[in-house]
Amino acid sequence: MNILLKDLKKSPEFKKVVEQEKLATQAAYEVHKLRTKLGLSQRDFATLVGKPQSTISRIETGEMNPSFQLLNEIGEKTNSTLEFKYVSSN
Repeated sequence: MNILLKDLKKSPEFKKVVEQEKLATQAAYEVHKLRTKLGLSQRDFATLVGKPQSTISRIETGEMNPSFQLLNEIGEKTNSTLEFKYVSSN
């Protein structure tokens, strides 16, 4: 079966997956940028924010789509703001 990408884009499920991937990518970038700005290793950053190092790694590699609550906790623990720009895939 040959499914065209444009046909998949019409699917609400496909759009949801695309949006989730965009958010995971943005989270990965923002968390990595913040950690680098603070000059911390993943382990030290994880200790600072009270999360396992594996969680920080999974966020930074895009393997994890962190909740807004988790991102807010990271921001609070580091006295920082993580900025996200919502861009619809319409």
